[in-house]
Amino acid sequence: MEDQSTAVQLAAVFKEMERIRCEQTTLEQQQHALTQMHTASQKRRAQKKVGTNVFTYGTNDEEEDNLHFSEKDSRRRGDPCFHYTVLDQAWRATNTTTKFKMCDRNVKWKGWYRLFYKGKSIQMPERCVPVNKCGTHSPMWLAGPHPKRREGIVTRRVCGHWKKNCCAFRSTPIKVKKCLGNYYVYKFTQPSSCYLAYCADINTLVCGQCRRNQYCESRDKINWRCKTKKTSSKKIHFFVSYPGQLRGKVNRIKYSKVLVNMGRAFNRRTGVFRAPVKGVYQFFFSTQTASAGLKTDLWLVVNGYWVAVSHTHISRPSTVGSLSMYMTFLRRGAVVARLTNTSPQSGGRGLMKEASILLVDGLCGTTGEKLQENGRSSRTMQRDGDTFRRKEETLYGDENISE
Repeated sequence: MEDQSTAVQLAAVFKEMERIRCEQTTLEQQQHALTQMHTASQKRRAQKKVGTNVFTYGTNDEEEDNLHFSEKDSRRRGDPCFHYTVLDQAWRATNTTTKFKMCDRNVKWKGWYRLFYKGKSIQMPERCVPVNKCGTHSPMWLAGPHPKRREGIVTRRVCGHWKKNCCAFRSTPIKVKKCLGNYYVYKFTQPSSCYLAYCADINTLVCGQCRRNQYCESRDKINWRCKTKKTSSKKIHFFVSYPGQLRGKVNRIKYSKVLVNMGRAFNRRTGVFRAPVKGVYQFFFSTQTASAGLKTDLWLVVNGYWVAVSHTHISRPSTVGSLSMYMTFLRRGAVVARLTNTSPQSGGRGLMKEASILLVDGLCGTTGEKLQENGRSSRTMQRDGDTFRRKEETLYGDENISE
């Protein structure tokens, strides 16, 4: 009787153990299902992150100084170098392998993108990337070199590596542009199939550290380095003269003879010099007259502002007045002109014999300019604290110095 009671108890225990085991199995299955759902949800969110945040970026002061007028206009029209989406996803790095594979075919690409890796600028690889890298099965790389800035927007093929074939998948071509600051923007398209994803070359992180006078270089497309650009020289030299007499109180000199105009920086029609490159310019000028007792003021006008004046008094005929010099920094496109204000005490005429421009920074070779000018106008100049701009408006009237 006792043995039968013990057997019943053991059977009940085994039955309870079986029930608990079944419940445990059910819980494990439910947990596995929840894990799969969570993983799929994470993957969908990761795909949706692409292209959601669009930022507009401006240039810093140094870049602004180097922008040509056409570049400023293009920025206002929506240059992709200043209007792009930040794409900062660490799994895109060429050294990254993830358990869950990503596919850029699921992304709705819109506009231009700039690649980052943990906040640092990076670019697409120009070499074949091993399979299962960049967070996907078939990593996509740029099948062609990145463009130079002067090339503007270019079209490049993109290849996906699979089964020892570096271009097993040929995706729709993308557009690429190089921007000021050694970075690139890309106009991505949907790949041809899954699982393919665009790569970010971890080896190009050094390129984001290159200075403005450097560029990023690599021979094997694996090891990159910053290399200093070679500065090209540009010779600028011109010699112009005005042997006649100028009339009126204040005149902008339009030289009648252009003897030398190397670099074509001097405009024969307007009589102004336009700086071809940014740099430090040095101006020299002096006066000469055939009559004694002539007093002459020669003004230098840069971008419409009176910046320097030379006061000379010729005591004897056919002599050269004091040599004056003015040095200033000019940006590319700066306009330089001359004004004269000559006051003869007993008639006669003034002759501006010599002036020269010397570009002394490393961008250009030696340059020179010689000018001859004369003029006749009121001797008295305003010196009561008015700005140079007001002087020009008062003495020039409606004539525009910056034509």
